[in-house]
Amino acid sequence: MRVQSWLAICSTTHDSIIPFSKTEPSPSSRPKLGGSDTSSSSDFPSTSTSDTSSSSLQSNLSLQTLPSLPSLQKLSPLDALDLSVSHLCFTTLTPRQPSLPITCLAVHRDLLYAASGHEINIYDRTACTHLESFSARDAGSVKAVSFSDGKVLSSHQDSKIRAWQLTTATKRHKLLTVLPTFTDRLRRFVLPKNYVTIRRHKKRLWIEHADAVTGIAINNGLIYSVSWDKSLKIWRETDLRCVESVKAHEDAVNAVAVSKDGTVYTGSADRRIRVWAKPFGEKRHVLVATLEKHKSAVNALALNDDGSVLFSGACDRSILVWEREDSANHMAVTGALRGHGKAILCLINVGDMLLSGSADRTVRMWQRGGDGSFSCLAVLEGHVRPVKSLVAVADGGSNGVVSVYSGSLDGEVKVWHVSISNGNSENINPVCELKM
Repeated sequence: MRVQSWLAICSTTHDSIIPFSKTEPSPSSRPKLGGSDTSSSSDFPSTSTSDTSSSSLQSNLSLQTLPSLPSLQKLSPLDALDLSVSHLCFTTLTPRQPSLPITCLAVHRDLLYAASGHEINIYDRTACTHLESFSARDAGSVKAVSFSDGKVLSSHQDSKIRAWQLTTATKRHKLLTVLPTFTDRLRRFVLPKNYVTIRRHKKRLWIEHADAVTGIAINNGLIYSVSWDKSLKIWRETDLRCVESVKAHEDAVNAVAVSKDGTVYTGSADRRIRVWAKPFGEKRHVLVATLEKHKSAVNALALNDDGSVLFSGACDRSILVWEREDSANHMAVTGALRGHGKAILCLINVGDMLLSGSADRTVRMWQRGGDGSFSCLAVLEGHVRPVKSLVAVADGGSNGVVSVYSGSLDGEVKVWHVSISNGNSENINPVCELKM
């Protein structure tokens, strides 16, 4: 089963290299991120008490990953930064289908979107109350949620992207269209040149994804989608037409991130990160660079606010930090952040903080110092299965409260309030849970 095989890959001994086939496998046999999100909890390997040792700020096991790269984190983070950090699990949200894993989270204004199976649940972010649920029942699990020009975009296991809109009269989300749209299909289906071979004796329109759509990013009027079919597709935000398709990798693409200047980063199970850009005056994106330092599948990407620093997380348990070189238009690795005991599944950057979620069931908060080093401010524990998705909102500035939302394969969304302030007060970690 996909889930078991993927977790086996991500929990292999340190420094092992995972070979991925470069031939065209069938969708059911290809190793992909997260496996089948609709599997029951019995499909996941049981956890042992030894896993709890990964919650320490320094994990001896994970320090052995990628030994050729220097560690960027300080050993005594809070003393060095003169910070006091406290965190509280404010509440736990359980969607209407608690037996299904949380596959993705997204925040839009005061609303929290939490996908569980094929259903998307909406919560009031401040009151943590459930407002609405909507779904596409035959679409398979939801892989990503994003927001575009007043619409909600969701990507699905069935290789489609769906656009939803909140109706004024009913205050509920209504399905607008499915990408590629009917109009887009209609204008292309006649000509044979618009078809591509996806596997033996099987063709599709080049505007269609052929496998689960795993990520969506939006920037400057364009929508970028990546898929387990190894491709990157680019859609126009105004009319939702597909304008470009790129064979991006040799294996499933798990993550996409786009900087404000339009540079696109894709991370894949082929262990590579590829950098794409559209030269001035050109109509198509071209490959700018291939970043190769990870020793296993790349699962997550995140950019800092100005796009000068890229973070990547993989099954090798390391978070690599890449910085833009002055002499080139791409990134060079500067070091690694270590501490997680298992695969990195999700990353998110908020201001000068990075948050990482892992198959070791924890969330780590990292802060960058002025000298380029990082400090692990806190380890958030409480989930009983891997942390698959993260979102965070800085509610009170640098010395205020950061609200962190973590979604796990245990079917729960935990809401954390993290307070960061100057001083030498001791950390506190009270935990309370409220089933919604």
